[in-house]
Formats: sequence, structure tokens, C-alpha cells
Amino acid sequence: MRFKTTPSFASDHSSLTTAEKRLFRASVKECNRACDRCVESGMSSGWPASLRVKKVEGAPGVWEMTWSFSGPDGRATWQWDTVEDENGKHPAVLWRRVGSHSIYKDP
Repeated sequence: MRFKTTPSFASDHSSLTTAEKRLFRASVKECNRACDRCVESGMSSGWPASLRVKKVEGAPGVWEMTWSFSGPDGRATWQWDTVEDENGKHPAVLWRRVGSHSIYKDP
């Protein structure tokens, strides 16, 4: 799955500890596989229970992924997007925020 990031995501990510970044990367690999399945199946595929993916309430089009509630708290928000290259447009994930529960103040 292709991806892009927001400036908020970049700032959040730079504040993560090495351990938090490692956990996020592992979760992204699993999320990417699920996103690919969703695109292939017309968005009807289920999400891995371990990632607790769901829509963010009050933020249309924004999704959340939670891979840890404690030690360290791990959450990210994202939305479906597209990227374009010489072969046309492709589905992508736009990572919006990453960190703890506090990212929901401005998902």
C-alpha cells in the first residue's frame, strides 16, 4: 500500500521513542496488508482485530488504528487517499497523526 504523511504526523513521529517507532512499524506492516485486501475486495474485507481499526467519531473519512492501550499507548489516525505516478492513480493511506490517546484532540 502506498502512503503519504501530514506535517502533524511527521512531528508526532519524531517525538516517538525508538520502541514506539518499532511497534508502529510492525503495526503498519499488518495494516498495509489489510488495506491491500480491502482495495482488492472492494473495501469489504475485515480488519485484523489486533489493530482495532474503526472510524473516528466526529471526523468524517478519518480512521483510527490502536495497537496498544498501555506500555506504551499506541494509536494512529489515517484516511484513504490516492497517489499518482506515470502509471496513473493508486489507492494510498494518508497517515495523519501517531502517538497516544492525545492525538484524538485533532485527529
